Amino acid sequence: MNVVITGLGLVSPLATGVDATWSRLVAGEHGLRPLTVFDPAGYRCHRAGEIPLTPAPRDRAPRASHFLLAAACEALAQARLQPFDGLPLCLSTTAGGMEFGEDFLRGFLENRRPALAKIARYHPRQQLLDLERTLRFRAGPAHLISNSCASGANALGHALDLLHTGQAEILLAGGYEALNELVFAGFDCLKAVTDEDIRPFDVHRSGLLLGEGAAVLVLETATHAARRGAAPLVTLAGYGHATDTHHITQPAPAGEALARSLRAACTRAGLAPAAIDYVNAHGTGTPANDPAELAGYHAVFGPDLPLIRSTKGATGHTLGAAGAIEAVLAVQTLRTGAVPPQLGLREPIPGMETALRAAPARPPRVVASTNLGFGGSNAALVFTAQ
Repeated sequence: MNVVITGLGLVSPLATGVDATWSRLVAGEHGLRPLTVFDPAGYRCHRAGEIPLTPAPRDRAPRASHFLLAAACEALAQARLQPFDGLPLCLSTTAGGMEFGEDFLRGFLENRRPALAKIARYHPRQQLLDLERTLRFRAGPAHLISNSCASGANALGHALDLLHTGQAEILLAGGYEALNELVFAGFDCLKAVTDEDIRPFDVHRSGLLLGEGAAVLVLETATHAARRGAAPLVTLAGYGHATDTHHITQPAPAGEALARSLRAACTRAGLAPAAIDYVNAHGTGTPANDPAELAGYHAVFGPDLPLIRSTKGATGHTLGAAGAIEAVLAVQTLRTGAVPPQLGLREPIPGMETALRAAPARPPRVVASTNLGFGGSNAALVFTAQ
């Protein structure tokens, strides 16, 4: 059974909307700016992939809900769908509306009366309810995945499973994330962030910058899409996931779980790894991640790597939304034939020079998107052109 994507929606630090984000990305621009959603004084870095909300929202929904709603509306419009009862959701996040919980706590610490509604609405489940309320539809089964930085890819992979097993014919899948101080402080304590540019797969890399945003994709069986006259954009052909439990935050140096997940995604797609033309990589730009990720790619592809890019140099690391946002960007490579430049690249780590710098010899026909998360959670998606 083929599963196709018929709608895409995206809110990123680069822009709101798939086409606007893609245009800036392929032009070599980034969306990193001084952090304003909270005071970063005392932290290692003061920048992030922050999304301006202008005018500032005055309703009771957290930032994450605004991102999720905008992405969902764009995806539904492209798929020519009206919201209806029973549409399943399969979404991911790590922090949800955590800034509401933080504001509630600050209220007590600053001897002011905090709004009780904020503590009631910060839980990630609330963002799904905000989506249903605003679009005036009742969702079907709603799955919320929080599996660290692999969450977005896991959400799409779980959606693929639901469609393949006949539990749904069409659904919304994706991820969302909003910047908050708790997570920011955690990465600062790990010394994983940088006060310089993000340099994925570069000898001079010094860490990551965080970001926020949302991506939503309409997934449906090819039969269902044909029945309603929807035009498929690409096929979601494969998904693989593996966990190595090497360390709570550090990736396994040999990249075994990444290799297993990528091989599994290729097997499910009925393709050899050599068929992959391009990989939208995890590529955080941290000292530990990038060599481990490269080891995983060499284990799968051998010395002749496909084209590889990390788009985090443009968006920052969007955590629970990363897998979904990067999946949309991988789909855009298939739709347009363009491969974005590798931002921040000065001196590639040995073994990646051609993969990071070469232009495609022909429009890519098979594209993978990979994500590595804390606790050794790794996920891979494989997309094929129509």
